[in-house]
Amino acid sequence: MATMIERKFAGRTLILESGRMARQADGSVLVQFGETAILATVVADKRPTKLPFFPLTVEYREKSYAAGKIPGGFFKREGRPSEKEILSARQIDRSIRPLFPQGFQNETQVVIYILSADQENDADVLGLIGASAALNISSVPFPYPIAAVRVGRLDGEWVLNPTFQQLEFSDVDIVVSGSQDSIVMVEGGALEISEDEFIDALEFAHAGIRELVAIQRELVGPLAKPKMEWAPAAIHEELASRVNQLAAMRVDEALNLPNKEERNAALSALREDITTEVAEPFQEEIEDYADQVDRVIDDIEYETLRRQILDKGERVDGRAAGDIRQIGCEVGLLPRTHGSALFTRGSTQALAIVTLGTSRDEQRIDTIDVSQETSKSFMLHYNFPPFSVGEVRPFRGPSRREIGHGALAERALQPLLPPYEEFPYTIRIVSDILESNGSSSMATVCGGSLALMQAGVPVRAGCAGVAMGLIKEGDRVVILTDIMGIEDHLGDMDFKVAGTRKGITSVQMDIKIEGLSTELMREAMRQAREARFYILDIMDKTLSQPRTSLSPMAPRIITLQVNPEKIGEVIGPKGKTIRGIEEETGAEVNIEDSGLITISSVSWEAGERAREIIESIVKEPEVGVIYEGVVKNTTSFGAFVEILPNVEGLCHISELEDGRVEKTEDVVKRGDTIRVKLISVDERGRMRLSRRAALAAEREGAEAS
Repeated sequence: MATMIERKFAGRTLILESGRMARQADGSVLVQFGETAILATVVADKRPTKLPFFPLTVEYREKSYAAGKIPGGFFKREGRPSEKEILSARQIDRSIRPLFPQGFQNETQVVIYILSADQENDADVLGLIGASAALNISSVPFPYPIAAVRVGRLDGEWVLNPTFQQLEFSDVDIVVSGSQDSIVMVEGGALEISEDEFIDALEFAHAGIRELVAIQRELVGPLAKPKMEWAPAAIHEELASRVNQLAAMRVDEALNLPNKEERNAALSALREDITTEVAEPFQEEIEDYADQVDRVIDDIEYETLRRQILDKGERVDGRAAGDIRQIGCEVGLLPRTHGSALFTRGSTQALAIVTLGTSRDEQRIDTIDVSQETSKSFMLHYNFPPFSVGEVRPFRGPSRREIGHGALAERALQPLLPPYEEFPYTIRIVSDILESNGSSSMATVCGGSLALMQAGVPVRAGCAGVAMGLIKEGDRVVILTDIMGIEDHLGDMDFKVAGTRKGITSVQMDIKIEGLSTELMREAMRQAREARFYILDIMDKTLSQPRTSLSPMAPRIITLQVNPEKIGEVIGPKGKTIRGIEEETGAEVNIEDSGLITISSVSWEAGERAREIIESIVKEPEVGVIYEGVVKNTTSFGAFVEILPNVEGLCHISELEDGRVEKTEDVVKRGDTIRVKLISVDERGRMRLSRRAALAAEREGAEAS
């Protein structure tokens, strides 16, 4: 029997229902907000795996039928997930993963289907509400409900779950997830807001989250199944004691080696040595002997790093909590690219390349949200090759992590780009991570900012990013600036902040613990702001302003607006005219229905020549102006003269010259080029021309000179 809860939330109707759909899943919930609806399901394997990580997968899939659409493409069915689907799945994954109990190893799958899309309400925040409710109903050991909201700001007022239409006028777009007592995940961007405004947005979001948690509890209470019995994989006590005796001192020494490569090599050798050294008598007695040794050493690394930071205030690379690794910036490395920069911070290095294109290079987007943009003129693609961390791994398509990091950096830089009307280029940034030891997405922001400036893109300001970390044990807290990979892995927070000197443009926060206070958040934001300004100071020494000219390799783009009624004349019959212009000049010509014409070419001269030809085609005749035209036809009453392409007027026989003219052909013949003055245009658009007036004007000009 279905159970349904219906409540008002953020001015719209929110419905949570369970028991009608997908009843064979461990837990399933239908969530409807407005007329957008999602189905969330949870299934967990009854047996634990022996994988070295928690095998959780989250799938977020948009159904084209949700918006009354048939998918594009040859097969006419949904294919691999889009970027939007992947980013939404990551938001849900990052929110729920830290809350599963430590040691739970049963393979778990959360699936979100978008069943109805009303073109007003985004389904991504509904996906987490549904996933949380389904998990709490199921037998999966998930501790308590969580929820997500989107925060916007209109005319200085915070708005909960703004519609797509409202977001177009909002200077903030942040998704926040959390529980009754704490925030778990933050993802979003803004138009250079201050740190205090960001904290205000989180507090506003948390009030909405508490409402949603209360609604979930109403649904879950009577439906919750008994939680499955499970136990974390046991570790042999005697083995753990023996490994601790042998490894504690060596782990401490290995962790404090000066660079990542030495640390990794020492820790790897340590694991091999101890696995061999304690093999007798445990190897035959314990089935997963090697795995248990690894888990014990993992625990030692965890405790050693955290204790060193909390007790001594020292990080494993020798830095203090607020120190930033050494930074190097280079621009213009690659002569044939339109813009390039190499940003290095410690052992993290991003090569950022900017390519400028035309409107034909825009990315076309097939989405169920028809109100959203269907093309993108700015793209940032992040690549994380295996050699960047000294690994061998097959090359596949972009991973979810790569797509997520690219979106974060893209969101940081996009608010700083000039309006398309002022800089009508399609812009693509590619960030190839050449080395990685933490915060490669923020290195991408820094490198991307420098590459844009070096390419001559008139960005409003430079942009930098930094990743903040946290070590918290009870009341003892240390906030870390510019965290390394190992500090992200063993720490309690990964908080990435990007922005300019004026404010924040992009944030991403994942918290692994509860009870992160507002005061602690403010301190992390203050420390991140100081770090951002420090990085911007270093970047400014390399390049503080955009180049005043584009690369010689970049296309030159000229735009002109013409009367939409003239578009057909520019295109010509079956495209003959526009093809002729492109063949003659070598320029590329794009025409929009509004009459906006974009001309792009590598050489400025080619673009100017194409512009002149187009202007001559669309030019409107002006009364009083003298034109040089070709006689197209002669009659007994005068000559028809083409003064502009496809624009003819009549020069009456009385206007051919002073005095009486017996026959038109006595003065002009078909094919002659003559100068005529446009005397008038009647209400029907017919033009009167005068050769006599043009000759008189020329005589007066000669006498005056």
